[in-house]
Amino acid sequence: MEKVIEMLEITKVFPGTIANDNVNFELLKGETHVLLGENGAGKTTLMNILYGLYQPEKGEIRVNGKEVKITNPNDAIKLGIGMVHQHFMLVHNFTVAENIVLGIEPKKGLRIDIKKAEEDVKGIADKYGFNIDPKAVIEDISVGQQQKVEILKALYRGADILILDEPTAVLTPQEIEELGVIIDNLKEEGKSVILITHKLKEVMKMSDRVTIIRRGKVTGTVKTKETNIDELAELMVGRKVNLVVEKAEAKAAGEVLNVENLVVKDHRGVEAVKGVSLAVKAGEIVGIAGVDGNGQTELIEAITGLRKSESGKITLEGKDIFGKSPRQITDSGLSHIPEDRHKRGLILGYSLFENSVLGTYHQKPFSNGIVMNYGEIRRHCQKLIEEFDVRTPNDEVKASALSGGNQQKLIAAREIAKDPDLIIASQPTRGIDVGAIEYIHKRLVAERDKGKAVLLVSLELDEIMALSDRIAVMYDGRIVDILDRKDADEKKLGVLMAGGSLENKEEVNDGEQRRQ
Repeated sequence: MEKVIEMLEITKVFPGTIANDNVNFELLKGETHVLLGENGAGKTTLMNILYGLYQPEKGEIRVNGKEVKITNPNDAIKLGIGMVHQHFMLVHNFTVAENIVLGIEPKKGLRIDIKKAEEDVKGIADKYGFNIDPKAVIEDISVGQQQKVEILKALYRGADILILDEPTAVLTPQEIEELGVIIDNLKEEGKSVILITHKLKEVMKMSDRVTIIRRGKVTGTVKTKETNIDELAELMVGRKVNLVVEKAEAKAAGEVLNVENLVVKDHRGVEAVKGVSLAVKAGEIVGIAGVDGNGQTELIEAITGLRKSESGKITLEGKDIFGKSPRQITDSGLSHIPEDRHKRGLILGYSLFENSVLGTYHQKPFSNGIVMNYGEIRRHCQKLIEEFDVRTPNDEVKASALSGGNQQKLIAAREIAKDPDLIIASQPTRGIDVGAIEYIHKRLVAERDKGKAVLLVSLELDEIMALSDRIAVMYDGRIVDILDRKDADEKKLGVLMAGGSLENKEEVNDGEQRRQ
């Protein structure tokens, strides 16, 4: 098969670290090639070089057999290379069509021909099997739909080679299946796809070949058909990884969190949480399962004080925290690993040591109430970096310089180190590699075993089932059922997540047949 991309001996150096060390990579026409590696291994850096966002110190790039110089994304787009970044680059108050044609709008005289833009977008969406409304406003559509807009944006600009950076990190199981179909459609049209990921299940499902990068070097390229999940995990991390969470029976004690009849509205003023009641005990992990957009985000924001509730009751260790500020709630013994690490978890322009004390910087030993004790803050940060294996040259670099997974590890380390009564973990392993997932899972179970209460929200059913002692399923702003882990399986949870009921056996069987 013909090679559409060849990257030869690519080296990229950042201060204090070699991101890519003589990397060789090739992409064949009509294949899906996965770049697999730990957080900070250099996967995104390599693709940013191919897309013209970075310039390598040395190396050669060939597109369709010809050596090229890609100095910026415009060069890449002219060569038929498109990239969909992990954090989308969309204008939220524009429509789908306006975002897709932005910068190359069809004109009618001096004015933008929005009707033509909508027709063009509809045509290209239908061609590749995208079910999307060109007139919908970005802020009103799901994350999965936003990702489709980004892919369509690249296709509209004539991309034959698509780079998708962590494309499934924010998608529901159903949306991941849809993405798989879209990628197959693209390949049938002769397009080639590079996926940057570390979700091994999806690697096995979606790819033809896999190139593994570890600490900036390629450790191997394998055909997907000739490998398995355990082998890939070992190639990626450099050791055997235990993909099963080992935990003893929970020893649940007194109630730590109690939520009663909670009603919360979303940003549009529509009820997103409709009378939810939930309790979490010391020494247990309660998982909230559900398709994204069923009120989980608003529920957690209300408990943590980030969103105002309309009515209801929230108590933490018997103390009323309803309507309190985030600081008052944190000081009452709550830690929060937020679902959006950039918006809620870090101040990206601050150093790691400054980020390591967010939420506790006003307390001893980090401050006496007036003056900050930077010696203590930096000692604390060093401890977190070592304990959670955060890959960074030092504690002075800005949080924005870390890879997404290392940012996530820093947040998890900071929140667990607060020694809270209740840990709320929202998508705690979103976009991180198997080694880091294994570690964070172990830590959450260890906190449970120490007698902490843990409330886990995840779109990953595997994660919910692996960690939880009880599972609450949310659908349309309500908790439709709470199951003991031993009574739950994927089939039952799938029915509840779709708004069905376990009392109706036919629905369970239908759900099973649909999945088969």
